[in-house]
Amino acid sequence: MLDLLTTEKEFIARHIKAGGTAVDFTMGNGHDTLWLSKAVGENGKVFAFDIQQQALDSTSKLLESENVHNVTLIKASHHLVKDYVKEPICVGMFNLGWLPGGDKSVTTLHETTLPAIEAATELLDHDGGLLIAVYPGHPEGEVEGKMVTEMLSGYSRFCYTISCLKIINSPTSPFFFLVEKK
Repeated sequence: MLDLLTTEKEFIARHIKAGGTAVDFTMGNGHDTLWLSKAVGENGKVFAFDIQQQALDSTSKLLESENVHNVTLIKASHHLVKDYVKEPICVGMFNLGWLPGGDKSVTTLHETTLPAIEAATELLDHDGGLLIAVYPGHPEGEVEGKMVTEMLSGYSRFCYTISCLKIINSPTSPFFFLVEKK
């Protein structure tokens, strides 16, 4: 059986550069933030975004326990990434939906997710990659999935290769996009 989290990281890992800049657009409990931090190494940088203080607190605790110092935690919406990140990024990760263990009524919203993805693709360095995990098992997740699909379908194939991995006989299962800049 396919493990989505393992597969996501296998797909995005080849775009990570030691010493590079990465962005966790939805830090959640910090597991992807920590993984990105270790992947870019001590000389790399990671910026992690979330709007919920609970996410920043749990991520900060996790990073402290691992003695990680190359991460900047930002309490702001991911669509404001360009206000904080000024250099090209080698990798960006989105896990849309809600904070695991948090309030399920607070979710990512297509109104901010779409501009965040647009900004992420603009910041993406050559041979960089974005991983966008969609969770269509709730109403906003279903809308986000459709709108992200529509938006990414319009990107030039001469600039980006965009793939989608989806379990087609389970319509509410998570799926993800890999956006690779040529």
